[in-house]
Amino acid sequence: MKSLIQLFPIILIFVVSISTTIAQDLSNLPVIAVLNIDSKGLTLEPSQLGNIARTELSKLGRFQVMDRYDVDYVIEKNEFAIDKCYGKICMVEAGKVLKTDKMLTGSAEVLGETIVITLRMIDVGTQSIEKTQVMEFLNLRGQVQTMISLTVKKMFEETIDENLVNKLTKKFDYESAVNFPEVDRLNLSGPRMGFTAFTGKLSSIYSDPKTMGGFDAFPLMFQFGYQFEVKYLNQGDFQALFEFIPIVTGLDQGKFIPSISILNGMRSNRTGWEFAFGPVFYGLTKADGYYDNENTWHLENEWFVENPDVDNPYEIENRLDSRGDIAFASGFIFAGGKTFKSGRLNIPVNAFFIPNKDGHRFGISMGFNANRFKN
Repeated sequence: MKSLIQLFPIILIFVVSISTTIAQDLSNLPVIAVLNIDSKGLTLEPSQLGNIARTELSKLGRFQVMDRYDVDYVIEKNEFAIDKCYGKICMVEAGKVLKTDKMLTGSAEVLGETIVITLRMIDVGTQSIEKTQVMEFLNLRGQVQTMISLTVKKMFEETIDENLVNKLTKKFDYESAVNFPEVDRLNLSGPRMGFTAFTGKLSSIYSDPKTMGGFDAFPLMFQFGYQFEVKYLNQGDFQALFEFIPIVTGLDQGKFIPSISILNGMRSNRTGWEFAFGPVFYGLTKADGYYDNENTWHLENEWFVENPDVDNPYEIENRLDSRGDIAFASGFIFAGGKTFKSGRLNIPVNAFFIPNKDGHRFGISMGFNANRFKN
């Protein structure tokens, strides 16, 4: 305890010296003031935009940024009008009144589908424009503060998040909560088409003639359907969504095999890669039957027709059969792929896999959809 008491003066002196050093370092920085930033087509007032720019300048640690209350006091005391003070001449005069080294001015203007942020730093002593930075962004009015922050950092060559810049500047970048803030209104549903292949026993059943319970078909079939998407999360680099996909398979071979998949998926807003998984439900024809010693499939009633007085020694099972009754079956699907973009057009390409003990299904599908909003 005694040693701690003895150390206290040393610690106090150390803290005071550090604080003094920091204060001296800050006092050596040039003084800069921000008045208003001109607002054209935005709901934010020039004074609000000026406050945003002042805050972002303070974060850099390169200037002594004059407090807005001090600015207001000096301006009001000297009866200096700043309502239309955005040009170099006026800013130099204001800088002399405020006794600053630099002045920051600029504008935020809506031009069609873009918002243009322009910032200029004026050296009061030389009465010249020292730096100018112009950046164009998408017309995302809820992101103006971020736009000004990026423009300030760009002006002073600070590190910026290029992914964020892309989301605010590239019209057809992958959707996120930044460039599509009203995500609950966005609808990316669209048609899907592709091919599915069957393996193992499933392949044999589809290939067998109908007299053997097969479908007399080639085990590679075209499928066509529609994908409905419901997003429930859209933040950062990823979005989470439910996908409902009704599909009809086999129309190219005169077959009608309906199914619906209910998937839970994740998609990268940065790259367009995605994966999903969930149950799939089919409508198909199934029948009870058995395999004999030669592994030939027979319907259950065939035994009693040929052997009416003898019990069937073979195991009865329920199997896919073109001669059977309509039934429902289920499976589990894994899917993944990437969405390619062409203007407003999205082109999703996906591969899927459905495991099954009687044979797996796999295939490729693609589609198209466009960014559109519900009214």
